[in-house]
Amino acid sequence: MFRVQTDARTAVLDVTDRVAGEVPDGVESGLCTVFVPHTTAGVTLQEAESGLLADIEQFVETFAPSDGDYRHDRIDDNADAHLRAAVLGESVSIPIRAGKLALGTWQSVLFVECDGPRTRQVEVVVTE
Repeated sequence: MFRVQTDARTAVLDVTDRVAGEVPDGVESGLCTVFVPHTTAGVTLQEAESGLLADIEQFVETFAPSDGDYRHDRIDDNADAHLRAAVLGESVSIPIRAGKLALGTWQSVLFVECDGPRTRQVEVVVTE
């Protein structure tokens, strides 16, 4: 488990190295599950190129605009963040091979903040 600090309402952070650091020494093969225990943040596997990170931020903002007419906003004013996180999903699973995350050439683990700024928790579970 590790924490991330976001500094904007919507932010995309590459957490690949931090996830890789959670894989215990001696685990040669298995499965790494990354889970975000929040209803207004998500995690995805995607390329960590700066233009694409900005495109992801723009996509989630366009998908569920912050100024939308949402019923949930009557009690919490963050329905857009919940909808964004619902589309992104709360977990990803990555194979472990030869002691390392078996990500594709351009894949990175991206944490997506939808209701920041906040301090968030990212759970990493490794099974052999």
